[in-house]
Amino acid sequence: MPFVDAPLDASGEQVVMKAGDLTLTAVTVGGGMRELTAGDWHVLDGYGRDEVARGAYGQVLVPWPNRLSEGLYKFEGRQYGVPWTEPSKRNALHGFARWERWTVLRHDGASAVLGIVLAPRTGYPFALEVEVEYRVSPSAVDVEIRGRNVGRTDLPYANGFHPYVTVGAPSIDGCLLELPGRTWLPTDERQIPTGRSPVDGTGYDFTKPRPIGAMHIDTAYTDLAREGDGMARVRLSTADGSRSVAVRLGEAYPYVMAYTGDTLADEPRRRRSLGVEPMTAAPNAFQTGEGLTVLRPGETHVARWGIEVYRDDA
Repeated sequence: MPFVDAPLDASGEQVVMKAGDLTLTAVTVGGGMRELTAGDWHVLDGYGRDEVARGAYGQVLVPWPNRLSEGLYKFEGRQYGVPWTEPSKRNALHGFARWERWTVLRHDGASAVLGIVLAPRTGYPFALEVEVEYRVSPSAVDVEIRGRNVGRTDLPYANGFHPYVTVGAPSIDGCLLELPGRTWLPTDERQIPTGRSPVDGTGYDFTKPRPIGAMHIDTAYTDLAREGDGMARVRLSTADGSRSVAVRLGEAYPYVMAYTGDTLADEPRRRRSLGVEPMTAAPNAFQTGEGLTVLRPGETHVARWGIEVYRDDA
């Protein structure tokens, strides 16, 4: 007898949360955010319920965000290798959890918790439990992610998220970007960081709001300036300031990636939204150790971020 009701949506079960006119839809394939709307404004450039999340739209990036060069790393004296998922650049991209089926652990009108246990596998022989909690208020989404080592040995861990935010404009070129990263990470042709450079005096400096224009951004930032509540905020706004969306990063996120989408496979989506990716570790951290967390058996890592929505007509 079949144990699955068919047909299945490509994104899995739809987990809808609402407060005021802010509505978030999380999904059980990948555990991420498929859609976020404020009335008729699509705050996230999302995807359909029966579509695959190409371009990592809204996905949870675990147990590492961004790129792992050659899919190779050493941990506690042993060499490991994971499959390339960006073969043109010989990289393993964004971890495993974004293609796994998550479980809804709790769900009410304005919040939900989705969870998964990543079983040990070739290249990552560690047992990792992950829970993501979403909480929706009338003007914001709060996200908390908890990674817990449920195995018997230490494990390497980092996380990230991959929302694409939009203020409803047909293109981000005329939008204002404020990104409080005072240092950016130059990369080689495979987008693996080669060092650090100050943004001051360069085109990568968005520490004060300015138009994105035609600039192509696919860049990691660090040395984030934080506000009085301890959060660093990446803000995308309309030119007249009537709409703004801020991705706020808690202190567990010292790195953020900004991406204007110029290389997306789906050409109509290019420069339609801005990918703003909170990251607990730098790209290629499994090799460099930059920002990497080592979880002992039973230990839990907690990280918080969110999305804030501002409207003149709200």
